[in-house]
Amino acid sequence: MRDLRLAMVGAGPAGIYAADIVTQEHPGAHVDLIERLPAPFGLVRYGVAPDHPRIKEIVKALQRVVRRDRIRFVGNVSYGVDLKLDDLRRYYDAVVFATGAMADRPLDIPGIDLPGSYGAADFVSWYAGHPDVPRDWPLEAREVAVIGAGNVALDIARMLAKPADEQLSTEIADNVYQGLKLNQATDVHVFARRGPAQIKFTPMELRELSHSPSVDVIVHPEGFEIDEASQAAINASKGTRLVVDTLLKYVEAEPTGAPHRIHIHLCHTPVEVLGDDRVEGLRTEVTQLQGDGTAKGTGEYVDTPVQAVYRAVGYLSSHLPEIPFDHQGGVITNDRGRVLDLDGVPLPGLYVTGWVKRGPIGLIGHTKSDAAETIASLLADLDTLPQPEIRDPQGILEHLVARGATVIDSDGWARLDAHEIALGETSGRERIKVVPREDMIRVATADISGPVAPRPVAVNR
Repeated sequence: MRDLRLAMVGAGPAGIYAADIVTQEHPGAHVDLIERLPAPFGLVRYGVAPDHPRIKEIVKALQRVVRRDRIRFVGNVSYGVDLKLDDLRRYYDAVVFATGAMADRPLDIPGIDLPGSYGAADFVSWYAGHPDVPRDWPLEAREVAVIGAGNVALDIARMLAKPADEQLSTEIADNVYQGLKLNQATDVHVFARRGPAQIKFTPMELRELSHSPSVDVIVHPEGFEIDEASQAAINASKGTRLVVDTLLKYVEAEPTGAPHRIHIHLCHTPVEVLGDDRVEGLRTEVTQLQGDGTAKGTGEYVDTPVQAVYRAVGYLSSHLPEIPFDHQGGVITNDRGRVLDLDGVPLPGLYVTGWVKRGPIGLIGHTKSDAAETIASLLADLDTLPQPEIRDPQGILEHLVARGATVIDSDGWARLDAHEIALGETSGRERIKVVPREDMIRVATADISGPVAPRPVAVNR
């Protein structure tokens, strides 16, 4: 095989796993991780609650890949803004799009647009310290509804119920900590459309809800229904069995009188957000399992008083300029990672991996198999692909500088990484994330020998 210069658009787990595989399988492969943010790691850094300690081990593994000689980080560069498709074709043999999914899937019910109704992606980005979101978040609601039956819903519920001081052992950004200190929530209600054997929680996430001494987890027995299909699912999957067992323990547990409560309501589907000028409640319809894993409405409705609603009903990938996109499925049209045109014909040199390839389902580790399939397709095609016009590795950097982009390279990310660790050490913590974007750029492009205090945090009171 000829040498390969590969542009990986997206430096989250999907892109980094693909870079790892291609550089291991092809000794002549060189990869540029082109990332719109000043820091790598995507969903791991900006889509996961800060109190997940196992995420740190994933970051360490990804960091080892990013530091390889034949992999280069090119951060703070946006495809479609700083680079066009023609630019990438000019400098690279192939392009892999690994841009993930960070938008909220819509929920079309009356009242969903009332003030006090939020998408999960926006809130997750805020508490994960994303550099491009507002630095404060309104947390005046005492009673909150979370719509969804996946791990994101559990993360949101836990972050709303858990006292801010319990987050100080994490790498939570200072503005997020200050915001959570003002949180008024005492009761967080999580609503799942189906029963205990159909929800998509993972056992570890579900058990983590009760790790805080300040939080009682209350699973309401209404809707705790196990039909024949549910029992078959329990018998077929250890994970499902552990989830059901954990839920049953919560059902049977006596509340301790903790000041915060997470309520889990099974077999409830949202039908309307209530309120005139802002959120005042959530109306749900009681559902009943149909014996095949699905649930149907019963015509019985329940109104729960809440002052805020968070919808965690799934993420959605965004359409990339000049790239065919399946808007219904929310993915780049592809065959085993090869990007297809409108007629279903592979576009030479264009590939896709991760959530934007298969949809936002599965755990972080599942993107490895996606990456392996995509890289296998790419390497099978390599000798037939058009040669790029310019093979000089510096060419793309010179092009970006000429376009006015401020590129954060691998050295810049190393400075930012060291700076965040130093900030944490001065506070007795492992790390403190730097936000917003302009501060990240300032640190990454400057010669900073010691920690610089973060900017003052403005919080709505």
